[in-house]
Order: sequence, then structure tokens, then C-alpha cells
Amino acid sequence: MSACVIGHITVKDEEKWAQYRAQVPGTLAPWGAELLFRGQLAAVLDGQHRHSDTVVIRFPDQAAADGWHASPAYQALIPLRREAANLDLLTFND
Repeated sequence: MSACVIGHITVKDEEKWAQYRAQVPGTLAPWGAELLFRGQLAAVLDGQHRHSDTVVIRFPDQAAADGWHASPAYQALIPLRREAANLDLLTFND
């Protein structure tokens, strides 16, 4: 069963966000991850949503998603990510 990591993002610092985004793909490759979608919010059709951007990344399974997030390579990027954006990061299984 594959797992998707979904990030809901509000960028605080565009320059730092660009630095973070440039480094993330290298952390994904060892885990067999695939970027499925990256986009900006067009409209909230019902309810409330506090973020302007979304990213969806598919992993082969939940263990790979967890391994990526816990990996030293990704953990090293978290301080930069926190300076660059507010982010809610979630996993879903299909």
C-alpha cells in the first residue's frame, strides 16, 4: 500500500523557501518517492483552509515515508524549512 505525504504550506521567506525546495529532491530519491503535485490554492469551495500552497509526494509505503522524514538528510533541512514557511505535513495511505 503506497503512502502520500501532503504538505500544506504558507511561505514566510521566498529566498529560504527556494533554498529548501532545491535540497528536498535529494532527500526523496533514496526512498523511491515521486513528486505528484505542487500548486497554489485557487479557491476554498467549502470550509476553511489556512495555507496557500500544497505539495503531494508518493512513497512506496508508509515505512518509506516515515524513513524519509526521520532520515538525517531530511532532518537537517527542517530548521531551514521552519524559517522559510509554516507547514502542516501529513501522511495518507491508499
